[in-house]
Amino acid sequence: MQYKTILFDLDGTLTDSAPGILNSVRYGCRRIGIPVPDEATLRRFLGPPLIDSFHNLCGLNDADTDRAVAAFREYFPDKGLFENEVYPGIPALLAHLKSEGKRLFVATSKLDIMAERILEHFGLAPYFDAICGAPEGDREAGKKVNVVKAALKAAGCDDLSRAVMVGDREHDVLGAKKNGLPCIGAVYGYGTTEELTAAGAAALADTVDKLHKLLLG
Repeated sequence: MQYKTILFDLDGTLTDSAPGILNSVRYGCRRIGIPVPDEATLRRFLGPPLIDSFHNLCGLNDADTDRAVAAFREYFPDKGLFENEVYPGIPALLAHLKSEGKRLFVATSKLDIMAERILEHFGLAPYFDAICGAPEGDREAGKKVNVVKAALKAAGCDDLSRAVMVGDREHDVLGAKKNGLPCIGAVYGYGTTEELTAAGAAALADTVDKLHKLLLG
């Protein structure tokens, strides 16, 4: 398949952001006085919208969820944001895709302003036609189905047969499917082969090199 429009998740797909996210979760829990989850539970924060994770994984009500998210964001913008690194091979992949005339978009549940800062920091922003994330204060807009929809709108994509999503968690696969897109599962990220296969990923890439081959043939 020769894809023309390619949507990328950010965390676990373009960058390994786990250290900064998990440190921010730990800070947020301590800041509002709740126990820090065990390591296995913490890892489940990687991928889904932050609001959903605090609510579902820590058992918080809406008010305490909002407090936890606010505390997370005390740490993340100045420290956690940069406890992060680009996966090897990603810059070369993006450069090659652009040289082949592909249109690239980011579709992330992360706050749009944070996503923009991360991509600017690592020099990846120029590769993307648009960076679509969650507007601050809008719970629904940050859900994966809605950021994928926003990215497709930004792309003016009228031929879904030549569009694809790339992401590392089931939320990416399901959000893409609800918008009529296939999703390539980035198994080198935070999801597992089992999770991505069960969600219905169209193909799996266990390395960035494999992803390169899937996207360019």
